[in-house]
Amino acid sequence: MSSSYSPIRLHSSKSCNEFHACNQISRRALLQAGSLGGLGLGLSDFFARTQYAHANSTGIASEGSSAVRTKPAKACIFLFMWGGPSQLDTFDLKPNAPDEVRGPFKPISTKVPGLQLCEHFTQLASHTDKLAIIRSMTHDDPAHLSSGHAAVTGQLAPVLKSDATPPSEKDSPHIGALVSKVRPSTTGLPSFVTLPWKAFHPAAPGGEAPGQHGGWLGSGHDGLLLTGDPNHPDWKPSSLSLPDDIPLARLQSRYELLRSLDRQRSQMELAKDSVALHSHQSRAMDLLSSANVRDAFDLARESVATRDRYGRNIHGQSVLMARRLVEHGVPLVTVNWHNDGRNFWDTHGDNFNRLKNDLIPAADTALSALLEDLQQRGMLEDTLVVWVGEFGRKPQITAANAGREHWPFCYSALMAGGGVRGGAIYGESDSKAAYPISNPVSPLDFGTTIVHALGIPTGMTLADREGRPHRVTSGKVIDSLF
Repeated sequence: MSSSYSPIRLHSSKSCNEFHACNQISRRALLQAGSLGGLGLGLSDFFARTQYAHANSTGIASEGSSAVRTKPAKACIFLFMWGGPSQLDTFDLKPNAPDEVRGPFKPISTKVPGLQLCEHFTQLASHTDKLAIIRSMTHDDPAHLSSGHAAVTGQLAPVLKSDATPPSEKDSPHIGALVSKVRPSTTGLPSFVTLPWKAFHPAAPGGEAPGQHGGWLGSGHDGLLLTGDPNHPDWKPSSLSLPDDIPLARLQSRYELLRSLDRQRSQMELAKDSVALHSHQSRAMDLLSSANVRDAFDLARESVATRDRYGRNIHGQSVLMARRLVEHGVPLVTVNWHNDGRNFWDTHGDNFNRLKNDLIPAADTALSALLEDLQQRGMLEDTLVVWVGEFGRKPQITAANAGREHWPFCYSALMAGGGVRGGAIYGESDSKAAYPISNPVSPLDFGTTIVHALGIPTGMTLADREGRPHRVTSGKVIDSLF
């Protein structure tokens, strides 16, 4: 095997309806004293909740924390492949397995000698020198919702093995919500953005996956949600858009009216609340009127060539938006695989056609473009990129419909940038990609490693709304990836 191949071989001791959250602006709401709640996602309320959560924190403790990285990543782009990509048909092919296991896809060589990918990742094959591929992800939860919670929070869900338990205040905070708590934005931009929707599964009684919000940290850390299709020519960020009949100048005049009403209220017993509310309104107006903020969310500023490079589809343009946001100072952006009306990566039937024609092409194009773009801009070393689903697929192909069922016991994930060693493989699966045979990695380990890469002490504890302490991680750091 060539010396340029860098496998890490260490032994271990151990069909859908889109979710919309876009409020419409109401003139009447704008004229209500003390309210800018009609703006996008309720920006003044967003700021109010954020400040409340920060002000009512009982403090941050990090006793017993692991050492913080000397050069932590400045940002993370979290690509969540909702539905569960098949490890056997993406990054851990088994060409010598029986026909009923291996499927029709063939492995191809890549830029790193000895490191192979599925033949349909034609573009990513040129960027494996930037990737660390984990082939030993594992857990035992076959439910989308509860395992989705573990994937995006790095913590076990309050109710395990459940597709019937929706989000609640008992959830652990999304890693982005944790970042918003520990590294609050000072630029006027949010610290945590999700697009193009909240992951939702129509076949799951619980619907929306838990763990995609502030959880026990409180709603002030829910982050900003951008919905819709950024590839549509008329798409605008709902949070920063005004109706055509309410230009910014008119909105500013109404804001001045609100300030006048607030000054009258300041003579009443609600004076303290009025002052605080005015602060939130000011921040909301700053966000709406800031040229830097509006520039960050403006995909039209990208060249036609760049937009084409990422792929003229909802996933590609969402990933490009993620790059723009981290470039402007947003520390964590999550891109959830979008509502394609066909159950996402949950390929119970027609697995191979779905992967070949619909899923892999868009994922391949967007991820390879992102890695290349970040490197060309000098941002890759400071930006951690992760690509993962909530579980994998069963090795045995379902003969009746050429599908693969849920399989949490072994699956693959990718990391790149942020100090991660490129051209590396961590962990190994057995001959059928059914179980890890070396270096198993749990979703808790994966999440803990992300937190570590961002320079957050993994032993830190944070208080919930009732002052109870919670450790922010529950796994171990995979130090060998760096």
